[in-house]
Amino acid sequence: MLTQNLTTIMLYYSLNHQSPKVSFKEATIKGLASDKGLYFPERIPVLSNDFLLRIDNYSKDEIAYRIIQPYIGNEIPEKELRKIITETIAFDFPLVNVDNKIFSLELFHGPTLAFKDVGARFMSRCLGYFMKDNNQQVTVLVATSGDTGGAVAHGFYEVEGVNVIILYPSGKVSNVQELQLTTLGRNISAIEVNGRFDDCQRLVKQAFADHELNKALFLTSANSINVARWLPQQFYYFFAYQQWADKNSPPVFCVPSGNFGNICAGLLAHQSGLPATHFIAACNANKVVPEYLNSGNYQPKKAVATLSNAMDVGDPSNFVRILELFHKEFGALSKILNSYSISDEETKQTINNVYRKNHYLLDPHGAVGYLSLQRYLQSHPEHKGIFLETAHPIKFYDAVEPIIHEKVPVPDSITTLLGKEKKSYKMEVDYNLLKEYLLSTKT
Repeated sequence: MLTQNLTTIMLYYSLNHQSPKVSFKEATIKGLASDKGLYFPERIPVLSNDFLLRIDNYSKDEIAYRIIQPYIGNEIPEKELRKIITETIAFDFPLVNVDNKIFSLELFHGPTLAFKDVGARFMSRCLGYFMKDNNQQVTVLVATSGDTGGAVAHGFYEVEGVNVIILYPSGKVSNVQELQLTTLGRNISAIEVNGRFDDCQRLVKQAFADHELNKALFLTSANSINVARWLPQQFYYFFAYQQWADKNSPPVFCVPSGNFGNICAGLLAHQSGLPATHFIAACNANKVVPEYLNSGNYQPKKAVATLSNAMDVGDPSNFVRILELFHKEFGALSKILNSYSISDEETKQTINNVYRKNHYLLDPHGAVGYLSLQRYLQSHPEHKGIFLETAHPIKFYDAVEPIIHEKVPVPDSITTLLGKEKKSYKMEVDYNLLKEYLLSTKT
């Protein structure tokens, strides 16, 4: 059991500190605080030692419930919350031994073959519960660098009273990722922006800051800035620890990192009691955080396009939450977190080497994670670690197949997708065009 009273209400404050505290329900519906800050829980629940010692005896559903319930309090009844959790994690999260010291936590067994299925499914069901008696249509506005779009689209598909609009950078997501977010139709619309992910994210933030637009539409976000997307990502780490054989030597966790919501959830889980030796943020050529951890100077940059496109972020939104977790103390953060920048050439070599040597096929993001973890373990040979394999290689078949000179096996869910027609609204990076489009969707 948890060390705190389960009926205690959890409130969330804005990291800009210029708006009132809100409940989990309000934070989920609003997405972003009125002062445009990200919401953050006013306290971090701590799991009991007894729970952690006996974690092997619990079901995934029970583990997830124990982790998330304190963040929700009594805002969702226990029976309903357990139903939401069961639907959220209704697939496997296997820990696979790749070599003697490195394990892969496979997070691609959900409906869109990406780790973001968990957050998107959890948030869609929470929002559906909160809005079930509301007559006003909700518009979920989200920017994606790849996997978020498909996960959100499928998580919210045909949810009554919810209209989803996804912005993605033209030509900078994989073919499969694009099909997953542009072929559903009904209450899902995709805007193909002639720019980068950071441009898409900026346009979304402008929309939330537009008072006129927010009077006309009931807007919320499904990016990892939303607490209902961010918080359930803690589940992965506890599922991994449950499967970890050597409980006396906790793993190093290595997380492919773009917008930093996933690794932030891992660090939050660690502060709640998750046993972990260290964390690594594995980055591609977009190395704002590796440079910060080397210099102490955080300097956002324009994102550059890479093979691991879902991590092409030059100003990660969730990094401010990581700083808050550590009270902005650089020394404390740098003790638990390392970060590496991996080039596209190194990513390709890693995919090929691991496939030939270990008969394990990585996607480009997993390859960045594998190599970053390998580098850390070379200088810390006493440890073993887990990298998060965040997407199925088929989502990047056009990048992976030329590397291994073989076809990537196609799951059934993708076979049906490949024959579908893409439908998107093309747009320049112009907020007025986005606003005009959004207003045209009002019913």
